[in-house]
Amino acid sequence: MKKFALGAIVAATAVFAQTAFAQASAPVSREQRKAETAAANKSGKLAPAGEGPGAMAQPASGSDKTRTDRKAQTQSDIKSGKTAPAGDAAVQKADKADAAKPSQTTRDARKAQTEADRKAGKLTPAGEGGAQK
Repeated sequence: MKKFALGAIVAATAVFAQTAFAQASAPVSREQRKAETAAANKSGKLAPAGEGPGAMAQPASGSDKTRTDRKAQTQSDIKSGKTAPAGDAAVQKADKADAAKPSQTTRDARKAQTEADRKAGKLTPAGEGGAQK
């Protein structure tokens, strides 16, 4: 019974506390809101319409290189092979290089491993291609 009474008191306190906090700040009239907005606009604290916080901040710093310097650096990087190809070309190039490498395992070793996996029941039956056991 004491736990129920304590729970009821806590619930009532929470409900009444919310209404008390909601009424603590008096509503601001339209004239007051307009005056606050005009003051903030005069002091330059308002962001332009449609732009979020920090929109008025200036960029940290400009580039220390000219456009021709950047272009020359990029061309030299391309010639020396320091740049990666754009898009999926890098992945395709790596796959092609891997496919061109000879296998490190001999045919007899692969056959022996496959036979050992077959005896251990690790191979997936033909046509089932699901998750391995």
